[in-house]
Amino acid sequence: MAASDRIMLGPLVGAIDQGTSSTRFLVFNAKTAELLSHHQVEIKQKFPKEGWVEQDPMQILQSVYECMERTCEKLAQLGIDISNIKAIGVSNQRETTVVWDKITGEPLYNAIVWLDLRTQSTVERLINRTPGKNKNHLKHKTGLPISTYFSAVKLRWLMDNVDEVRSAVHSGRAMFGTIDSWLIWSLTGAKNGGVHCTDVTNASRTMLFNVHTLDWDPELCQFFDIPMEILPKVRSSSEIYGLIKICSSMKSGSLTGVPISGCLGDQSAALVGQMCFKDGQAKNTYGTGCFLLYNTGQKPVMSEHGLLTTVAYKLGRDKSACYALEGSVAIAGAVVCWLKDNLGIIQSPEEVEKLAASVGTSYGCYFVPAFSGLYAPYWEPSARGIICGLTQFTNRSHIAFAALEAVCFQTREILDAMNKDSGIPLKQLQVDGGMTNNKLLMQLQADILCIPVVKPSMPETTALGAAMAAGAAEGVRVWSLEPEDLTAVTCERFEPQINPEESEFRYARWKKAVAKSMNWETTEPLNGNGLK
Repeated sequence: MAASDRIMLGPLVGAIDQGTSSTRFLVFNAKTAELLSHHQVEIKQKFPKEGWVEQDPMQILQSVYECMERTCEKLAQLGIDISNIKAIGVSNQRETTVVWDKITGEPLYNAIVWLDLRTQSTVERLINRTPGKNKNHLKHKTGLPISTYFSAVKLRWLMDNVDEVRSAVHSGRAMFGTIDSWLIWSLTGAKNGGVHCTDVTNASRTMLFNVHTLDWDPELCQFFDIPMEILPKVRSSSEIYGLIKICSSMKSGSLTGVPISGCLGDQSAALVGQMCFKDGQAKNTYGTGCFLLYNTGQKPVMSEHGLLTTVAYKLGRDKSACYALEGSVAIAGAVVCWLKDNLGIIQSPEEVEKLAASVGTSYGCYFVPAFSGLYAPYWEPSARGIICGLTQFTNRSHIAFAALEAVCFQTREILDAMNKDSGIPLKQLQVDGGMTNNKLLMQLQADILCIPVVKPSMPETTALGAAMAAGAAEGVRVWSLEPEDLTAVTCERFEPQINPEESEFRYARWKKAVAKSMNWETTEPLNGNGLK
């Protein structure tokens, strides 16, 4: 295509959105925030044993290159000049842990995914070492309970159980990182000068990071017995970390030289993409899990009701960090995948809406999908999934409906905790993520919360947030985050349609079901190879 035929759009910004179930690369117009093109690749999860969840870091990296390459091809077909891409942001599944060899550039083990439960015995051992056997012993520094969810316990397990990891740590060849660090290091040159860094939002999910000092904490590293030299350098969420380097083993070269200048854990990225920049604003993302973040401004607020304190974003080296209260639910969209892959009652995730709508009620059936224990507000690793209230009348449609209701009830539990912690009830809930395409789910959510649910018409808020951080970085400055420059977002609203009494009755039954799911797993059995 002749250069004169190319469309003039001004500066563009790319975003790598590396989630639990897929990788995407999306390109936005920095002036209008319009999504121009994207490509998506599914990521395989491995379940080598019950409760274990792993991914191949090389497959994740390969998927990023593939998405970048394909998106650039699509842009070229649209007549858009890819040399207009001025920056790239990274948003990623948080907590998922990778250890790699800095000499060879190869991972030393599969990535241990955030949902993974193998560290239960590690967690118990760590909690037993604390005064009063208190899971919140480190919360004053980390904002987090000691749980299988966070990276430090996964790293501890790797150092205890994988010889290659242990010896690489001892010989000074090991690098630790969450997915953002692995990707940025690999994209900026890997073993040939790759930048080993993370941002404050991802660092705040490791349990090694002090949310007050905004840096790695020597005492926390000592508690987990993790050497600080394997940790990435902590940077802000919006600054130039390095430039994309051409990589001989990958075809991708079209974005060589473009700065990577934004980095946010996926839930923080969605908060930015939903423009929740004022304290008191909140968003809920429906992905594999469900994550409600409430902006608390420039001070970390410690929850009294089972929520996490996390870094929301720090949009520039000299900018203040903003914090959030977070309610994390492990299983949301994953319950729909379970209905498809494990029970076979639907052929595609989209079918769940039709199936549930065909009955319009769960008919007294309740489904608590505690597949990885219960996260917020309970932090109860012993819980397991249950379906209860079954009668001879119950069929697969009722179970599908109960699965959707479960996502809404779990959100309600978190919203209740947020309202108690903040003292200011939310008037409406801003939502995003793949599951928000399900209109029945969104209506159910409004009914169960008794407040309106508001969905932006451009649902890719996670990628948008990463692109905004990248485009606004010093040295790039193609995206303004000033309130008057932020583009107005068109939204779809779902108003509550049932009476609050019915909603409260159903919620009370749900809580009864949750109580029945608890204390199921007592102690973890030894598995075949003697690993706890």
